[in-house]
Parts: sequence; C-alpha cells; structure tokens
Amino acid sequence: MEAGSLNVIINAIGLLAFLGITFGIGLAVASRKLAVKSDPRIDEIEELLPGANCGGCGYPGCRGLAEAIVSGKVPVTACPVTKDHSPIAKVMGIEVTSSEERKIARVRCAGGNKEAVKRFIYLGVEDCSAAQNLAGGPKACAFGCLGLGNCAKVCPFGAITMSDNGLPVVDEEKCTGCGLCTKACPRGLITLWPAGKSVTVLCMNQNKGAEVRKVCKVGCIGCRLCEKQCPTGAITVENNLARINPELCIECGRCVEKCPMKTIKGEIKQEREVILKK
Repeated sequence: MEAGSLNVIINAIGLLAFLGITFGIGLAVASRKLAVKSDPRIDEIEELLPGANCGGCGYPGCRGLAEAIVSGKVPVTACPVTKDHSPIAKVMGIEVTSSEERKIARVRCAGGNKEAVKRFIYLGVEDCSAAQNLAGGPKACAFGCLGLGNCAKVCPFGAITMSDNGLPVVDEEKCTGCGLCTKACPRGLITLWPAGKSVTVLCMNQNKGAEVRKVCKVGCIGCRLCEKQCPTGAITVENNLARINPELCIECGRCVEKCPMKTIKGEIKQEREVILKK
C-alpha cells in the first residue's frame, strides 16, 4: 500500500475518533442540562402501591398512578387495591380523614348450566364477548352469565375461578375490588359491593315473572315479597327486578327466607333476632 493511501486512512480514522469523542461529550453535557428531574415522591409512592399494575385505577401501571398522585391529578386514595392509603398521604404531606368501606366483586347471576335454559350449544371461541355477538349467546336469558370466564381471565389476583356449573366464583379474601372484572363482563353482571354486606340479589333480568320462569329456575320474578318483608326499606322492586340498598340493609335475612326463587343470597346476622321482636 502506498504511503499516501495509508495516510488518508489514518487521517480518516483519526477524524472519526475525534468526532465520536466530541459528539459523546456533547451528548453527555446535553443530557445533564436538559434532563427532567423526577420528583422523589414518585418513587416513594410507587413503592407503597401494590405493584400489580392491574389498571383498576385507570392508569397503565402503578408508576403512572404514582405520577398522577404527585401531580395532583388524582387523590391519594385513587388505588382501589390499596387498603390503607395513609402512608401515601403521609408522603404527600396530607391526611386521609376517612376511607371508603372495602368493596369486592359480586356476580349478579345464579343461573348456571343447571338452572338456566340454553337455546343452543356454543362451540366458538372461549370468550364471553364472542358468545354475546353470536345471536346474543347460547342462554335463553338475555341477562344471564355467559360462563366463559372473561372475568377470571382478567383478574390479576386470581380471585375469580369458574365453577363446574359454569359460573364465576369470587374469593372474597383475594378480591381487591380493582374493578377489572366489571369491565370485562359484556353483560355488566359483576358489581362492586361492600365487603361487609353479604345479602345480594343474584339476578339482573328485568323481564316479567312469567318470562323469567321460562328461562331460569332462580331468576327474580319481581313478586315483591322481599320488598314487603324488609323492615328497613332496603329493598325496592324496579322494572320487575329486586334491588338492595346496602346502606340500609341490616341483613336480617327475611328476604333470603321469603324469596320463592331463592334469588337472594346472603348470611343472616345476629341482628335478626332483635328485628323480629319488634
């Protein structure tokens, strides 16, 4: 190789090395001057959050929620999974004066494979939305659980499993009330309910009693027996469907006993004896 050509190559390599070093130093300086300083409270709050990244708060993950809390976009109680928000409030320099009663998911349907009438056998994709889009689903009840487990699939805490009868079963100890299952159900059958209130109407069918009886053995027929028996006015029947106000319900158990369809389920509390004596 000629000396002139070698000098050209050496000069080119030297120039590239010089440019690389120069640009590297420039980028390092720019990164320091242009860097956006992160509020240390974001890291602190992220550590206090459950880390499930479930999205129940409306943000893509716990980091996103921590940033929103620090920026003031949402309150310190925005995480539906966290039971005690006081540590987060302490980081933000405020106090949590009161906290909402813990809520858990309740499946508002008791009509499984044994109780509900089917119009056809569904052999499609194991997805409730897909079944719903196929002629409204296989069940004759247009309000009943489709039983394909969308709610169980989205639960990040393993709190929902499918029973042999084709209905979701909620483990109340594991349930955090994040609300993902309520969004996943195409029929809106899952409700966030106060954990301390067990009495629930397990039906969402708003058709008249005669129509309900044709499609389900345990559907609400709107007979109003529960409404008449309730001593606190916690139960009302609207659009042929019994509804319970959990704030008024004292769980005396009268509605559970009197419901002819066994649609209302729940534990009977000790207050029952006091109520029945009045």
